Amino acid sequence: QVQLVESGGGLVQPGGSLRLSCVASGFTFSRYAMSWYRQAPGKERELVATITSSGGSTNYADSVKGRFTISRDNAKNTVYLQMYSLKPEDTAVYYCNAEHTIATFLGYYWGQGTQVTVSS
Repeated sequence: QVQLVESGGGLVQPGGSLRLSCVASGFTFSRYAMSWYRQAPGKERELVATITSSGGSTNYADSVKGRFTISRDNAKNTVYLQMYSLKPEDTAVYYCNAEHTIATFLGYYWGQGTQVTVSS
C-alpha cells in the first residue's frame, strides 16, 4: 500500500520558519522524483519545489527561491521542505508528490496534505 504522510505544518508568525516532512512507503522511493505542491483557498494547486531521485538537482517556484529548501534522505524514505522567512501568502495546504523517474504511468502519488498558516 502506497503512502505519503506529511507532517510539520502549523501556525507560524511572519518571518518564522517551519520544516515539513513527508515519509513514503509502499514503493521504491529512490526511483521517484519528489515534489512539494501547495494550494491556498480559492486557488489552484501550484508546484513549490522538486528534487530528483538522487537528490542531485532541485527546482523552485520563483515565489519561494532563496527562502525554501527541498531535500531528501533516501535511506529514510523521506523528503523535506525547509521554509524560512515565511510570509502570509505562503499560507496553504502543502502536499507531497512522488513521480516515477521513467514515466508517470509507472507511479504518481499524493499525500493527504498538511496545513501551513502564516499569521500574526
